[in-house]
Amino acid sequence: MNYRTTLVLIAGWTTGCAVGPNYHRPAVQTPQTFRAPDPLPAPQAESFADLKWWEVFKDAELHQLVRTAIQQNYDLREAVARVEAARANLGITRSDQFPQVGVSGDLQFNRTSRGGSFPLPRSIVASQNRNWGEAFLNLLSFEVDIWGRLRRATEAARATLLSTEENRKAVLTTLVSDVATSYITLRELDYELEIARRTLETRRASLQLVQSRQGGGVATLLDLRQAEELVHTAAETIPVLLQQSEQTENQISLLLGENPRAVIRQGRFNEDLFPPEVPTGLPSALLERRPDIRAAEQNLIAANAEIGWLEPHTSRD
Repeated sequence: MNYRTTLVLIAGWTTGCAVGPNYHRPAVQTPQTFRAPDPLPAPQAESFADLKWWEVFKDAELHQLVRTAIQQNYDLREAVARVEAARANLGITRSDQFPQVGVSGDLQFNRTSRGGSFPLPRSIVASQNRNWGEAFLNLLSFEVDIWGRLRRATEAARATLLSTEENRKAVLTTLVSDVATSYITLRELDYELEIARRTLETRRASLQLVQSRQGGGVATLLDLRQAEELVHTAAETIPVLLQQSEQTENQISLLLGENPRAVIRQGRFNEDLFPPEVPTGLPSALLERRPDIRAAEQNLIAANAEIGWLEPHTSRD
């Protein structure tokens, strides 16, 4: 009885521990306060950081573009596929911790003819059907995870899944940022194009005035040439702005996963719809919300778990 108890205790102790170090987040010393002239109050800064993108950008057309990009962007679809592959890999890796059981069966059906080698009289009633069935339950394989190799492998696969999920969030964040930046740039170019056209009209009117003055002998030929130069300079700015607008529209179409097309926009550019700048005084703990940083931490957890996963193989070799 004491021998069995000792074996149970040893088995429980060995299965309770795993080869390799456990992951601990490195301690980083951060300043208690943000040192800057006249920082904003912490509640206001934190509330700005908690806003969603559709609350920061209060433009209906931009909202529609971002929704379309989330549904159709190819990079985001690829990131989602990688998450599904990592989730399937976690299920396969975790299944190694459980017994592999196989089930098989066999069924035979025979019917004897009444007119065979020994025909039976009609008066004798006998069953002509013969059925046989067998079922087998087999334990194919089962590895007792004494040193925690399989648990470390599952831990590494789970961390890889979380890292892939954070990478997907990073792709989503970058996508929303690129669409918003391109849209704001496009509206800015529209505003510059409107100013350039008004400037061209003003300089043409000035040229007509100078021509009248030069015809009356008030203005000189130099004044006329300078007015003509200003008109040509203003006219050359408009094609450049139009080309930049088309290139920006093509960039937005690419982010939306569509063929190049014109981006529909209505109304004038309203600067009040967008925040002028990110407020100061944001706590450094907000860095933990960044998907790329969280993905890097999950990669570190996976690499730490793989130490215990690979150590038994290394010791046997």
